[in-house]
Amino acid sequence: MKKVKINQLNFEIDKLTNSIENVLTGEVFDTQIIKLSLTDIAQIKKKQWQFNWKTELKDSTKEVYKLTSVNNPLVIQGLISIEDKNDHIFMHLIESAAFNKGQAKMYYVVPGNLVAFACKISFEKGYEGFVAFDAKSILIKHYKQTLGATHLRGVRMYIETKAAVKLITKYF
Repeated sequence: MKKVKINQLNFEIDKLTNSIENVLTGEVFDTQIIKLSLTDIAQIKKKQWQFNWKTELKDSTKEVYKLTSVNNPLVIQGLISIEDKNDHIFMHLIESAAFNKGQAKMYYVVPGNLVAFACKISFEKGYEGFVAFDAKSILIKHYKQTLGATHLRGVRMYIETKAAVKLITKYF
């Protein structure tokens, strides 16, 4: 019997803003989210990222996007892997760059930007903002509070239209 690995999302929403914000200075930078390319993969060092983004990029059922600042598009702030399920978007992975994690993070709101982007894609595809994901069980309450996500069962959560509109309005 083949074991199926379930990717449970493990990110924290530190703040909700319409860009990324430097933790130390409070300076705000406009962001852009674009598809990750094979040439971008060279920039993603395995030691600096928890997930294997090359594998995600090669999976034809998924789309991988990168978040960068408009002024510095060569520095990847975070990544997201999503899949179109024909009635909603499923978020497989979200990860902030190593320098945006933990107490010493450089920028706030990287994961929030990426989740809002998934909601935006859902609206663009006619799915009314619905986005689903599997969360680490210890973060279910956090996602309810910060994203307005609903706990379905087990570790499965979803963001419905009303919560998606709030996220999109805040980030876009």
